[in-house]
Amino acid sequence: MTGAHRAPAPTKYLAVSALGFTTAASIVTSLRGLPMMAKEEMTMFFYIGFSTVLFLIPAGLVAAELGSMFADKAGGLYAWISGAFGKRTGFAIIFLSWIQVIVFYPTGMSFAAAGVAFAIDRPELAQNHIYVGIFAIVAFWVCTAVAFVSNQFALKVTRAGFLAGTALPGLVLVGIFLWWIATGHSIGWEHTTDQAVTVAENGHDSPRFFPYLAGLSGLAFLAGILLNFAGVESQGVHSTELKNPARGYPAAIMIAAATAFGIFTLGALAVAGIVPYDKIDLNTGVFDAFTLGFTELIHTAWPVRILAALIAYGALAGVLAWIMGPSRGVLATAHDGMLPPVLQKVNNRGVQTNILLIQAVIVTLLSSIYLFMDDVSSAFFLISAMAVSLYLIIYMVMYAAAIRLRYTRPDLPRAFKIPGGTAGMWIFAGIGFAAVAFAFVLAFVPPSQLPIGNKATYIGLVAGGAVVFSAIPLIIERMKKPSWVPPDEVKAKALGPSADTSHLTTVS
Repeated sequence: MTGAHRAPAPTKYLAVSALGFTTAASIVTSLRGLPMMAKEEMTMFFYIGFSTVLFLIPAGLVAAELGSMFADKAGGLYAWISGAFGKRTGFAIIFLSWIQVIVFYPTGMSFAAAGVAFAIDRPELAQNHIYVGIFAIVAFWVCTAVAFVSNQFALKVTRAGFLAGTALPGLVLVGIFLWWIATGHSIGWEHTTDQAVTVAENGHDSPRFFPYLAGLSGLAFLAGILLNFAGVESQGVHSTELKNPARGYPAAIMIAAATAFGIFTLGALAVAGIVPYDKIDLNTGVFDAFTLGFTELIHTAWPVRILAALIAYGALAGVLAWIMGPSRGVLATAHDGMLPPVLQKVNNRGVQTNILLIQAVIVTLLSSIYLFMDDVSSAFFLISAMAVSLYLIIYMVMYAAAIRLRYTRPDLPRAFKIPGGTAGMWIFAGIGFAAVAFAFVLAFVPPSQLPIGNKATYIGLVAGGAVVFSAIPLIIERMKKPSWVPPDEVKAKALGPSADTSHLTTVS
């Protein structure tokens, strides 16, 4: 009817379950971490429980409050930390978030290398450090070339990779383990004699359910396992899209925590149950579980080749997603005048080419570690420890920012607010900070379960990496010049109307 007022369109809210499962997907990005958890046998319940209760839940709730405070600003961590401690610290943290992802890439590429080795029926190559190193370097440059095409194309590749290369193989792995148990096969953790995961009771060996604390080295895997649960804060900015954020977001976090706990626990149990303890390899454990399972159950291993190819694709797709993500956040800081003009350039599709090229060069250098370390598992863990140390610094600053903003910016509206007032914030952020700080210390401790070699060299490499990478943004910030701030039209061309990079700040 002419002149009549139309009723406003109903607001579309994000379902609690949708946000919960989306958050879970941002945590469980691949099956790469299952062997590390399986290496702990039954003590994995302690590590996974620690990661879920003392890290995953506090991080999710704190990120939800920060995200709701700065929902109108792009940049995620950059906006949150800058609001609490200023742009200098905000830049340092977003830069570290980019660097830690770069440090992570070689481990993701080595997992893909193992997948390809099993797919072509050459599993021995997965333990060949020269093959793994060369594959990591070449494959990363191929992924970088794909990223040059467009953000949209990369997104399509990564979505398909998660479903086909992570979700499907994970379900098959759990199914094989259930079949393994039902047919009466020997369970791996029942025949372990390693003191780290086994205790003698009444003349019989029984699996431990709590870590053997002969020293910090027995807990060294905790930091690496914690990294597998990182990423929950990447979805915190979407808490404002729920109908009732105060009630809905904690429920979404619980859904994500339960889902991640279930996937990691069942997957790690499958690897630990099928593969004998002394045969669990951090890089090939998943593929070894498939091989043993199919060989024993159907007397052939041909399905392993298909699943390995899918897992390799999933791992490469995950790397591709993170090639585009955090580097886009760095581009946002570049157009805020925090980086020189050479890093502000994009191609005609809006892709941050120079940042991606520098990223690829750094990954090439880090992947070269595989070329010089004979034991792939040890190299895998060393690189993971470097990434963990940087990532945990980011989390400690995030928790500190949330507490500080309760005092310095109580006026900012919070669609979601951690219950219990300031005391509630201190409890959740304090627990999260303490857990992360403890894991940060462990990141520098060589694990007793791996042949690391010279402990001093290991500690020096991890500590040196943390110091050097942490110092880079501070040096860049001191060199900053007013001429680095680009004109508004340059920003608009590079970032476009959908420049929200708030969801692109983490890796798991």
